[in-house]
Amino acid sequence: MTDQETIGVYNRQVERYLKMVDGPEEDPILMCFIDRFKASDYILDLGCGPGHAAAVMRSKGLLVDPVDAAAEMVKLANEKFTISARQANFSDIDATDLYHGVWANFSLLHAHTKDLEFILLALHRALKPKGFMHLGMKLGQGSQRDRYGRYYAYYSQAELEDHVNNAGFTVKKVDLGTAAGMAGDMEPWIALTGLAR
Repeated sequence: MTDQETIGVYNRQVERYLKMVDGPEEDPILMCFIDRFKASDYILDLGCGPGHAAAVMRSKGLLVDPVDAAAEMVKLANEKFTISARQANFSDIDATDLYHGVWANFSLLHAHTKDLEFILLALHRALKPKGFMHLGMKLGQGSQRDRYGRYYAYYSQAELEDHVNNAGFTVKKVDLGTAAGMAGDMEPWIALTGLAR
């Protein structure tokens, strides 16, 4: 379920990735997500990377469990923000009724297509009733590796909404946009907010 080549890229390119995401601007989608919770609610940051989102959530009074599959990302997140990030793969998420929210921002696009629904079901189990999940993905078809060797799975909006619905969520909000990632290619993205039924 975990793509070792992708993890290896993040371990080797941690400084390049940090330069791409390190900035003073606040993410309006993250702030909208944070506004759904009360102080001390517990949030899983799945694929926390260098820890920016987890640090912002913590600064707003939330308790955060930041996890990433790349050991160097975990190390950087803890050095930069002291957020108790830990190393974990998608398949390690086995909690039940633990979290009030899940922030999966452009992490599950590295999960193989055959595994996505299984992971979403695990996230649903990990959430408390009426918990919220944020899912950021790239739009498109099929799968491919970028010039660094990272695996990407692409979906249409309808496909993602079906996956989210089948896993037990009701889609409450959809944001669309276009952005360049570490590889430099401009690509369309989607951010879904799902409410656990």
